[in-house]
Amino acid sequence: MAEVLVNLDKVSVSLAARPIFNELSWEIQDRQRIGLVGPNGAGKSTLLKLIAQELAADDGNIFRLSGLSWGRLEQEPALPPGKTVLAEALTAVPAIADIEAQMERLEHKMGQPEVYGDPNALEKVMIQHEKLLVRHEQMGGPRYLSLVKETLAQLGFGPDGWEGMTDHLSGGQKKLVMLAKLVVQQPRLLLLDEPDNHLDLPAKRNLEQLIHSYPGCVVIISHDRYLLDEVASHIAELENGRLTLYLGNYTAYANERQLRRLRQQQLYAAQQKEISKIEAAIKRFELWASLVVDERHIRQARSRQKMLDKMDKVEKVTEARRMDLQLSGWRGSKKSVELVDVVKRFGNGRTLFAGLNLTLWHGERVGFVGPNGAGKSYLLKQLLNPDKIDSGQIKIGPSSKIGYYAQEHETLNYEQTPLDFIRQSAPVSQEVAVAFLYKFLFTYQQVQQPIGKLSGGERSRLQLARLVLDKPNLLLLDEPTNNLDIPSIEVLEETLDEFVGTILVISHDRYFLDKVVDRVVELRNGRFTEFLGGYTDYLDGQGDLSS
Repeated sequence: MAEVLVNLDKVSVSLAARPIFNELSWEIQDRQRIGLVGPNGAGKSTLLKLIAQELAADDGNIFRLSGLSWGRLEQEPALPPGKTVLAEALTAVPAIADIEAQMERLEHKMGQPEVYGDPNALEKVMIQHEKLLVRHEQMGGPRYLSLVKETLAQLGFGPDGWEGMTDHLSGGQKKLVMLAKLVVQQPRLLLLDEPDNHLDLPAKRNLEQLIHSYPGCVVIISHDRYLLDEVASHIAELENGRLTLYLGNYTAYANERQLRRLRQQQLYAAQQKEISKIEAAIKRFELWASLVVDERHIRQARSRQKMLDKMDKVEKVTEARRMDLQLSGWRGSKKSVELVDVVKRFGNGRTLFAGLNLTLWHGERVGFVGPNGAGKSYLLKQLLNPDKIDSGQIKIGPSSKIGYYAQEHETLNYEQTPLDFIRQSAPVSQEVAVAFLYKFLFTYQQVQQPIGKLSGGERSRLQLARLVLDKPNLLLLDEPTNNLDIPSIEVLEETLDEFVGTILVISHDRYFLDKVVDRVVELRNGRFTEFLGGYTDYLDGQGDLSS
């Protein structure tokens, strides 16, 4: 049995008087790769903070292995401005930089006449330097620079990116620099809060390889089911304040969870039937005892009641409330979208893409992929303004009505309330708008506060709500699964599967692409390459192209 690193024993936590966990127990063992899943708001990030001693439990005990080291990657990390990527990564172990600074000062001191001319003073400084040199070697100082560079390269930052400024990094790239710093520190327990958010597909593959090769234990919160399939040895499900551990990756967990719930429902039904029989018998004996005063009937009633009281009750299977998304669509033009020799050049002479040709037929589901910065989001927005292109033609079918989902939520007015946003989109009463938003998991309090105060997941659901009101038959979706929890992503997948219309979706969610699309179009170096099938077929196709 692997060594236990952390043991949570009946831990309870409340935040703002709201219970998050109640008597939660969990044992984390060395070398495990644990995917922590559950709906948004279940307390996953809170649980990592609890393990990392950034939060105190209200009740229960947390035991940590003596001398245990850990590192936590925050969901929204911040990097100081004005530093290069390499300089920031080198701050991972400040003690090494401190020792090197002390050694440099001593070396400078050795060159001063009053020191090198005095044998006693020189010997004293040299002894201090030797001690620092030993500590430096013990801490891995001689290999530190190369280790930092290797780790950055492993996460996709090659030599060309080391001198780039942290100010210019995307959110996903900032996370990778923070992750590199944690990996360099080599804590025995690595706690990662959505490290894959905003990463492109190559970066996600780099992340998977790093987690695979990490020598310690990794707990990872992620909504990327493909990543969890690739790296997880266990799945820990956090729901309704309880944690359930499953052996295997995400797919194994999903199958086992379904089987457990079916068995539980069967046991519950059987037990309820048995309880009904016992309760009927108790009533019968109590009735007989009242009609004919008979101690025997009273004893029988009491006996049945004790049997009922001692019974271990099987809980009824309850499903968490899910988003009610209904995008029905409708039949439109045979050609939904056609691109003919489309070109985009910037004023500085840079060409983003040139000679792009593509046809989307009615009913197709097309995944749009490519490296960050290739121009995917720009092209998707260009479809909203087909006349404003530099060269070529963008033709939108005359019977096509576009529904657009923006990755950065720029279609939302952050000063509006969700209630105002919906009533502006459709002429409905306040009561109808509140009931509509309830289907998208909003509370009455949330619909009355500014959109700017909502979480990323709540803004995503609000955009989906707007799509329902728009009644489109051509969906242009830019990273629609970002910020959504897995239950909401599954609802979106089911809805898109039944949608009558055309879908063009930019996504780095590989599981989602495999579920939804039947063609993948890659934009790379300003050119399109097409692959039939989902993400897995696209990967296989890339192998064929390189061979």
